Amino acid sequence: MAPRSQLKANTRALEQELQCPLCKGLVKQPILLPCHHSVCLHCASQLLIQNGYPAPDMSPEPNSPASTPNSRSPRLARRPMPKSDRVERVLRTGSGTYPGRRRKEPPPPMVLFPCPPCQRDVELGERGLADCLRNLALERIVERYRSAIHMCGVVVMCQFCKPPQTLEATKGCADCRANFCNECFKLYHPWGTPRAQHEHVPPTLTFRPKMLTCAEHDQERLHFYCKPCQRLLCSLCKLRRAHGGHRIVHVSHAYQSLRDKIAKGLNYVLANQETVHTQLSQLENAITQTELNSASAQEQLAQSMQELAGTLAGRRLELQQELDGARLKRGRALAAQLAIRWSLLENAGLLAFSQELLKEADPPCFLQAALPAHCRLMKAIESLQSFSVSADPFLRHFQLDITHELQLLTSLDFTGAPLAPVIDTQRTLAYDQLFLCWRLPPGSAPAWHYSVEFQRREPGLRGAGGRGRRAWQRLQEVTGTSAVIDKPEAGCVYALRVRGCNRAGFGDYSEEVYLHTPPAPVLGFQLDARWALHADHLQLSREQRSVRSVPGLSLLQAAGEALTSCPLTSDLLVGSVAVTEGRHYWACSVDPGSYLVKVGVGLEAKLQEWFQLPQDMASPRYDPDSGHDSGAEDSPDGPPPFCFLTVGMGKLFLPQACIGDSNSPSSLALPLPSRLGLCLDFEKGRVVYYDAHTLRPLWEGPVDCTGPVCPAFCFIGGGALQLQEMMANRITEPTTPRRVTIQSHTSSLNN
Repeated sequence: MAPRSQLKANTRALEQELQCPLCKGLVKQPILLPCHHSVCLHCASQLLIQNGYPAPDMSPEPNSPASTPNSRSPRLARRPMPKSDRVERVLRTGSGTYPGRRRKEPPPPMVLFPCPPCQRDVELGERGLADCLRNLALERIVERYRSAIHMCGVVVMCQFCKPPQTLEATKGCADCRANFCNECFKLYHPWGTPRAQHEHVPPTLTFRPKMLTCAEHDQERLHFYCKPCQRLLCSLCKLRRAHGGHRIVHVSHAYQSLRDKIAKGLNYVLANQETVHTQLSQLENAITQTELNSASAQEQLAQSMQELAGTLAGRRLELQQELDGARLKRGRALAAQLAIRWSLLENAGLLAFSQELLKEADPPCFLQAALPAHCRLMKAIESLQSFSVSADPFLRHFQLDITHELQLLTSLDFTGAPLAPVIDTQRTLAYDQLFLCWRLPPGSAPAWHYSVEFQRREPGLRGAGGRGRRAWQRLQEVTGTSAVIDKPEAGCVYALRVRGCNRAGFGDYSEEVYLHTPPAPVLGFQLDARWALHADHLQLSREQRSVRSVPGLSLLQAAGEALTSCPLTSDLLVGSVAVTEGRHYWACSVDPGSYLVKVGVGLEAKLQEWFQLPQDMASPRYDPDSGHDSGAEDSPDGPPPFCFLTVGMGKLFLPQACIGDSNSPSSLALPLPSRLGLCLDFEKGRVVYYDAHTLRPLWEGPVDCTGPVCPAFCFIGGGALQLQEMMANRITEPTTPRRVTIQSHTSSLNN
């Protein structure tokens, strides 16, 4: 843009900022409304009069006859005019009635001003425009603007010279609110008098007051500013109950604070002018592209409608031909049947021929000619007795049901973006990987693919205003309704969201779902039943990740021979992997109908030694009353060789150590979680049990980690258990279970 044209544009933009929203001209004597918009005082008063309010008291203009000094003498000008409120007060007090005996007058009605920029009514208060302060800063800006664009070319004449010899004014007096030439100024402001101290200003037609004063308290300067009300206050207004408890600061502090904010904002905008130009170009390009794309969309709409109309016309022709064919076929059948019926009438040919045939008296001749006529007559009689219309004349199955088509045409609309997907919280979980599952809500447009976004956050900082968050990472063009995010960090919280995309673009994001990753890397293993004392009682799945114990089968088979008591059988299963270092986590779910199931870990050597002994040998794991089979009786000075928690009959039994109350019972029964998680810290020799759904710690116990430690599960009575399925197994083929010993090289990272 050329400099001159840019200057004109800037001048035009500034002039729009200085216009009155009512008269669309430069503001004159602007007043500040409570909504912080400025209007001319005269325009505001005229608008109130049009709305039925009485004419407000307005100070006369400097160039009006009431204020022109030519109509009065200088001596009269020195005498101040009494104020209207003071005269009214004098008249009221001199009326001879005691003020205390007057009836209480109702409060004046609230004045409502229809502000054009706000498009609503603004409350001005009981005094109306008298409560509004003049916007002196805006007046100064208007005067500078007039001077800059040479709009003050109108000559201001002296108000004290006589008309035949009126001279141009050279000075203005802010105290006298009048314009003077040099001679008149010396005459009315003689040296050595108080008038010589008046403030001199350039000649103007609008005189401003020297300072802002309170509209309610005469001659009270505005020294304070109420931040909640955003109003200037004098010393008396500050004491009002309406501003009690408000934050009131000195006007200089508010001035400096707001001035710094505006200067900071202005500097920021000026420093980013290139960004503004870039955004302007982007918006202009967007407008151009909108016009082009709109024309293209209109052409596509017309083409689609033409194709739809062509398809309807073609289909109509096909149906019309089918209907005409059915009409002709049925017409022929009915016409043939009609001809047969005509032959049965009295004057028809068959009846007349039969009557003439009966007149034949020669038997041989009669028999020779009568047989064909008899056959035809029998057929006619049979058709007469079993008469029915040979074709349906109503054509009922040729009626079109266009209800569904009309509904489709009525709902015909432009392609919309998919609605926000709904996260399936029952199937979404975090284990060795993050698994997110979702679905589109009913009535949503179909999605071609999805964009899955995830963000790692620190635990406990979900709503911490951005702390602990990282940038969103994306999985683009996910075709299904589920996604797997591999390699999540342990002990973190992940926020996940998803949105769909089709021809119309991306839709809205789903609600964010938060997944807590396990506190340690997930340990993958299968169940190994080679150590079980009663292996025939255990039913392992094909993948060796779930097991069911069915005790007492041999006892039921031998029930016909003898009656014996049923001792509790104990069946042990261990994991196919042993841990020698690091921190590891796994989860399992126990059937709530199980009798007693012990879930925990143990030393591989001790488990082999103890569970190869006879079943009736003393061992702490046969103590059914402890609730926690820790093996402390065998090694009282060191940590126990294994650590178990007991699950049974839909309850989880926790030892007293997890409660911390000596008066509590020996164990605490909690509802069984849907999934039970275990975290083994090999270096510290500790096992922590979690509610795997919420990762809430339930109990922590010691275990001897001087050798390889295995996950262990013990069944006492009937029960069922299933290991949590690894997310990676849903993608890769399951491998043959093999017993290995983990030599972790990432223990330093896990700690």
